[in-house]
Amino acid sequence: MALTRKNFPGVHNRLVARLYDMRGMTDRLGIGERVKWYRLRRGLSQEVLADRVGRTADWLSKVERGLIPVDRLPVIKSLADALDVSLGDLLSEPSLMEWTPDTGPRTVPALRDALMDYQQITRLFGHHEREEPPPLDHLRHAVAEMWDAYQGARFGLVTRELPAVLAGAQLATREYGGDDRHRAYGLLAMAYQAAAVTLPKVGEQELAWIASDRGLAAAERSGDPVIMGSLFRSVTHSLLSVGQYAAAVRMTEQAADYLRDELAQRSPDVSPVFAVLTDAGHEPSADLLSVYGTLFLTGAMAAARNEDRATVRTFLAEADAIALQLGRDANRVWTSFGPTNVAIHRVATAAELGDMQVAVDLGPQVDASALPVERQARHALEVARALSSWNRRDQALTVLLDAERLAPEQVRYHFLSRQLVLGWIRTQKGKPPLALADLARRLHVA
Repeated sequence: MALTRKNFPGVHNRLVARLYDMRGMTDRLGIGERVKWYRLRRGLSQEVLADRVGRTADWLSKVERGLIPVDRLPVIKSLADALDVSLGDLLSEPSLMEWTPDTGPRTVPALRDALMDYQQITRLFGHHEREEPPPLDHLRHAVAEMWDAYQGARFGLVTRELPAVLAGAQLATREYGGDDRHRAYGLLAMAYQAAAVTLPKVGEQELAWIASDRGLAAAERSGDPVIMGSLFRSVTHSLLSVGQYAAAVRMTEQAADYLRDELAQRSPDVSPVFAVLTDAGHEPSADLLSVYGTLFLTGAMAAARNEDRATVRTFLAEADAIALQLGRDANRVWTSFGPTNVAIHRVATAAELGDMQVAVDLGPQVDASALPVERQARHALEVARALSSWNRRDQALTVLLDAERLAPEQVRYHFLSRQLVLGWIRTQKGKPPLALADLARRLHVA
């Protein structure tokens, strides 16, 4: 059926044109506008769709007109399920990754090619020439650089450099033997995880799932429980990013059981595999505890988006107890785990559950300045969302601008910042403030 005003009288031609534009162009559309477009494509009335998500037709009408902001993922996911579309369809993801000095003219497609290159991961296709693998200490340094770039919110740099790191790690797993091969698989697993945590930041959830799956397979071959735990967290995060909230909760519970057993029998000696990944002086028990604690934080977000308050409380309590046991914030195995990250997740889960008063009260009190940039910026987005929900837009804009100065890529690609700014522009009475108008242009929503 042709997409014309006659066939879809409720949709403005400009809206149809934008929705069929190239990726990155739909950033200018609100979630409500996308809901309306897909609803009409499905031939549903507002009454029918509203009933499917347990809401009123009046509520849906206001959502589609942008009068009610929709920024809680549980609500967006329920609309996506009712419309039989993906979560990313309503969030306008993936977004076009900008070319920057960090990326050059090679961004996500290069990383996709690396993940899809089966000649790198199997000997079955084609003849592999014998090559000299990279020294493991060089490979360890390269993997660490990828994680540092991710935590610095330099996602473009990660997408540019990871293909070569993955190729080197794959080669190392083929050419080394014995304990060195196990170490190489550990490094490969952590390289895949770096891809898995970066790709959702730029809207590439399906690719992230592939990276998580490959990473978990490599982690199993490493024989290192710390790396296994880290990849469990990666898989849970990937399930979370594609809207599989109940599955992510189950994964958290199952992975926690595995890690509990490992903690019970953990040797005080440094694991020979994991020693390749960490600096001298790291305590393996603390590393495993940090991975274990961070798993509960990811699980708490999944439970919140699944609107399961009891499980949120349980997971946060577990994480809090582990953070108290460790005693301080640290970045073991790139987890940023400690009391502050637990506090950040209390704010984030409250916002996902719709408890905005809790988020407003707690969010500004959390000092995340000692954590990596990615954690600081992510917390700032939650604080901005909470402040905006209480009509404290000037404060919310200030928080968002500070976050952009700190982590421009993270703010550019996150659906929360785009939808907040778009909503402020649409409901602004009169000419928007210059700072808001400029931010909207930088985010490509105006």
